[in-house]
Amino acid sequence: MLSDPATPRFGANYVPSSGWFYSWLDYDPAAVRRDFADLAGLGLDHVRVFPIWPWIQPNRAIIRERAIDDLLDLIDAAAEHGLTVAVDLIQGHLSSFDFLPSWVLTWHRSSLFESETVRDGLTAYVDAVARAVATKPNVFAITLGNEVNNLWPDSSTTPEASTRWAHDLLLTLRKAAPDVLALHSVFDDAWYKPDHPFLPADVVDLGDLSTVHSWVFNGVSRVDGPLGPATLTHADYLVELAAATSLDSSRAVWLQEIGVPGPDIPVELQAEFTRRTVELVVHNPALWGVTWWSSHDIDRRLLDFPDREYDLGLFTVDHQRKPAAQALADVIAEVRANGVRAQPATTLMSPLNPRTEPGRRGELAPGSDFHRSWVEARTTGPVRIAFPT
Repeated sequence: MLSDPATPRFGANYVPSSGWFYSWLDYDPAAVRRDFADLAGLGLDHVRVFPIWPWIQPNRAIIRERAIDDLLDLIDAAAEHGLTVAVDLIQGHLSSFDFLPSWVLTWHRSSLFESETVRDGLTAYVDAVARAVATKPNVFAITLGNEVNNLWPDSSTTPEASTRWAHDLLLTLRKAAPDVLALHSVFDDAWYKPDHPFLPADVVDLGDLSTVHSWVFNGVSRVDGPLGPATLTHADYLVELAAATSLDSSRAVWLQEIGVPGPDIPVELQAEFTRRTVELVVHNPALWGVTWWSSHDIDRRLLDFPDREYDLGLFTVDHQRKPAAQALADVIAEVRANGVRAQPATTLMSPLNPRTEPGRRGELAPGSDFHRSWVEARTTGPVRIAFPT
């Protein structure tokens, strides 16, 4: 199921142009197909899609078959446009909003990661949705959820509990869908925050490949600005951290989210940021693929999103291709025509091993001495990371 490492895959995280993810409540097959036509026109080969957990399982005893049928139609629509599909299950957290069913809230309030009752409900949900989508030949991966660590600290957990939670649900997922990639996804606090209860080892040990999400509003854009070397190489830095932390030297790393958030990346620089960032990461031998966040903007008639969330799309809500989309399409065409080549690399020794010293992982964060040294070395070519044993 993994692609040829010489030809990384390119895709988009699908945000519906009409109605954002609220569109699942009034599913429109024609609108989905119009959106996928936009994406196929860029030369993308896959989409990552997000059914909303509480709308499929509003009660712990109910799995709504109609909602699953809508998801299956969306997967068919992707196939009609030559797109393969990765399905995320536990939404969870999307574009700054959390979506949790009422049976884990109010007087039922329980930790998503520690409650056995919630685990029973989630197990049923993961099993049902995974079995359904695995019947579609263009589904290549299922991820437990989108940045599930965003649901902490509202849902309490410990490193041991969060690891066990993902491990157990991945077993359910693999049993239900044995022929697709089973994945676990977290955002980069797992790499950079010393007290974070989701660990770097979880990223590289759990699931069938490692996933990283590169967002320059995490502080890296303050190091040297929107087109500085630290900002442009942050995606490559995360891929290197994941590759170095894995005990399996052949384990691939999926750059599962990357985008052009304002004001960190001003509108007039977004095309150049896109082109240069992708060109820098695409030759990394560990890279499985790049999936842009996101496919379409959010309609500004929808209220209460953080301002940066509205304009992250490759396309506007009325299907106009944006400069970043054209830049991405141009890089994809070049890679497809010429492939990627191995480049000589140097190696930089980290002062710590995040697998064994997660309490020191702040020393790897953007702006740290090690990060700045890596960025400086990266200006002359690829830099592998080594950890002390």
